[in-house]
Amino acid sequence: MAGLLRKPSGTRGKVHDITPESAGWGFVGFTLYRLEPGDDVAEATGEREVILVMVEGRATVEAAGQDWGEMGARMDVFEKTPPHCLYVPNGSDWKAVATTACTLAVCSAPGNGGHAAQRLGPEGIELTPRGRGTNTRYINNIAMEGRDVADSLLVTEVFTPAGHWSSYPSHRHDEDDFPRMTYLEETYYHRLNPGQGFGIQRVYTEDGTLDETMAVRSHDVVLVPKGHHPCGAPYGYELYYLNVMAGPIRKWRFQNDPDHDWIARRDA
Repeated sequence: MAGLLRKPSGTRGKVHDITPESAGWGFVGFTLYRLEPGDDVAEATGEREVILVMVEGRATVEAAGQDWGEMGARMDVFEKTPPHCLYVPNGSDWKAVATTACTLAVCSAPGNGGHAAQRLGPEGIELTPRGRGTNTRYINNIAMEGRDVADSLLVTEVFTPAGHWSSYPSHRHDEDDFPRMTYLEETYYHRLNPGQGFGIQRVYTEDGTLDETMAVRSHDVVLVPKGHHPCGAPYGYELYYLNVMAGPIRKWRFQNDPDHDWIARRDA
């Protein structure tokens, strides 16, 4: 399967526009804007719900008939402070005007009107460690299953220290078989610190029909339609990624690669 690694189309404006149609799947959408002061962007959500994530920088935001004021606090994503985020339901409009240079992520999935527009952060988001040893990483839970804030979307940020692995042990969530596993499509939006660095992401199935290993750079997006999808941060470079997941039900149930499940059992 080709086309899992998506490079940004430029350095200003809409640099990613990943739709279910362009990805070849049914649920997840991901758009990324890189804006300069005074730049504005406006969209209608249509049949899709949206979570706006101020990755870095500030912008004034209007959405769902409300003025949400200026959003954003961290000027560099690697400050690791909780992000300012806004949930916008389907059947709404939103507009953002950059007040500083900013990076705005637009995470989308099918909506059914089950939730009203609301702020999702920074309140309620706390940087939390996960894993052990060089598998330690740090999570900002924006909208995972424990927060009943969306109809379909699951969204989280992950900071992986230099020399560490993440999304590991290798795991998959590509079967609609709840409670054993849930089918969730997923995108990874990557950043590196320092910015000239690279990270590694592998996407593979146990039968070997899909097996791609990619060098990812800042502002790259990786699509995960199925299979396992671990990431690695080389010595000297921190790795950040913003995950967007969605599927038939808003539950995150996965299974580890049997070859590597011993690691999870040992660390339990």
